[in-house]
Amino acid sequence: MERHPWWRGRRGEWYVGLQLCLFALVVFGPTGAAPWPAALVAVAGPAGIVLIVVGGLVAAAAALHLGPHLTPLPHPKDSCELVDSGLYAWVRHPIYCGIIVAAFGWALHVQGLLTLLWAALLLVFFDIKSRREEAWLVARFPAYADYRRRVRKLIPFIY
Repeated sequence: MERHPWWRGRRGEWYVGLQLCLFALVVFGPTGAAPWPAALVAVAGPAGIVLIVVGGLVAAAAALHLGPHLTPLPHPKDSCELVDSGLYAWVRHPIYCGIIVAAFGWALHVQGLLTLLWAALLLVFFDIKSRREEAWLVARFPAYADYRRRVRKLIPFIY
């Protein structure tokens, strides 16, 4: 297989760069100056921590389940196999799911209206990135089309 420079983005390298920028925006970006109501603050902080932990555990468990097939690029590795067990039986992109949950948890923890917007932007980004990834997966694995019909994309039971 002919190798191409990373900057041409043939395996989806630009998605990874944009993903890192969005992570930075969620964590370090402006949160919004409007104070939240006191009753909401009392719930949002602890709920945010729970979501951060749950999202982190989901993403880590899914990454470990992929093992040597894990790649940040949307293009699958040449040696990869279709994984549809474990968390992958509940959601097609559990790493993205975990990151999204953690991002919304962070927004609740810092009580940031803008951070909620950045987390929503990350959700939209992962939807777009997963579409590109799935086009490559369908081409690689004939069984992926059936898997896609059975299992939700980013949020179990919902989407």
